Amino acid sequence: MTPYEIIKRPLITEKSVHGQNAHNTYTFEVHQDANKVEIRKAIEVLFKVKVMGVRTLTMIPKTVKRGKSIGLSAAWKKAFIRVAADQKIEGV
Repeated sequence: MTPYEIIKRPLITEKSVHGQNAHNTYTFEVHQDANKVEIRKAIEVLFKVKVMGVRTLTMIPKTVKRGKSIGLSAAWKKAFIRVAADQKIEGV
């Protein structure tokens, strides 16, 4: 997989922005099959920063009810990326 296939999009929420400011940790939606080593290499290539740590979390599907039909939302993977103290990821 290429780095562009591994990293799908950044997640911008109040909690993720607090993590950026307080702990230098960025949150991304990543490919379901990507492991921590692939995620680390993709972030280092795309944003040219030194990654200190990667934590991943698989978001389980939730029940979605729209009218009479009931289904499930899609499962997806979230990655928390901690970068070196003197570096930042611009534009995220």
